[in-house]
Amino acid sequence: MGKILYSSHHVWVSGEGDTVRLGISDHAQESLGAILFLNLPDEGETVSIGERFGDIESVKTVSDLISPVSGEIVRVNEELMDMPEEINEHPYDCWFIEVRTDSVSEELMDEAAYAQYRETL
Repeated sequence: MGKILYSSHHVWVSGEGDTVRLGISDHAQESLGAILFLNLPDEGETVSIGERFGDIESVKTVSDLISPVSGEIVRVNEELMDMPEEINEHPYDCWFIEVRTDSVSEELMDEAAYAQYRETL
């Protein structure tokens, strides 16, 4: 999975082998507005497809982050938690967690499919 894939919850997934990074799409950060706070799990915890793995707070709302993968969290982007506003500037450079995956959602979309999906919203 070298390219970026997207979930219907606007979480992107990128990585090689069995370890991937998760973040939010440009569409998501734009919809949220100025991001103020990020709440993420700890290394060693597990995530499951379709389950909440944290939340993100903006000037508009607090939104759950829903995982499109299952597995163990092997790294958390602690720097991002101190500077969540960076997500608004560089959403694809601002990964949230790295996960050693057991499984990946079959519903992930490539960029073209994700663009079509956004048009239905």
